[in-house]
Amino acid sequence: MDTGTPLPPGRKPILCYVTDRLALKAAPGTDALLAGIRNAVTAGVDWIQIREKDLEARALVALVRLALESTRGTGTKVLVNDRLDVAIAAGAAGVHLGETSLPVERVTEWRRSARLMDFQIGASCHSTEAAKAAQRGGADYIFFGPVFSTPSKIAFGPPQGIERLREVCMAVQIPVLAIGGVNLENASSCVEAGAAGIAAIRLFQEVPEAVVRLREK
Repeated sequence: MDTGTPLPPGRKPILCYVTDRLALKAAPGTDALLAGIRNAVTAGVDWIQIREKDLEARALVALVRLALESTRGTGTKVLVNDRLDVAIAAGAAGVHLGETSLPVERVTEWRRSARLMDFQIGASCHSTEAAKAAQRGGADYIFFGPVFSTPSKIAFGPPQGIERLREVCMAVQIPVLAIGGVNLENASSCVEAGAAGIAAIRLFQEVPEAVVRLREK
């Protein structure tokens, strides 16, 4: 396959693998997912967001703890999508909030009261206004998208495009990670538009060498 153009020299984007075990081609299960997580950690992915929305709390906590075991001794952080309770119970590095999750402000207040300032709070945003609001609320970073066309983001409307990504990156001071249809061929354009990183399901789940390729100078 075409491995695309390397990212611009000197830019080391944050790479976030967003999990989806049901989308695994060969074996859509927890064991295959954990194998994929280990591969991503070994390759050097920065963050892993556990996004298994169909799992009940106990199973999700167990999965997050196994993911944390896979990252022990590395710099990879494990975040949990939506479920603050699971992130806390499992000892994850943070939580990623969607549009229907707890408000960023409430989670920020909890973090302050719990004196867990290293606990990371992220938010998914689909507009410049939402990105600014997340920043005001105390988010440490945002996901913005879908930048490109992708089946997993159809519910969030048509692709936003590179210019809209650029606008959002210029509008906030916190890191913006591009998500939605990002692949080895178009990742450079996201970074050139100001994105601090890239978040993806299929890119890191189906192309293990993507992390290495995106780290190349």
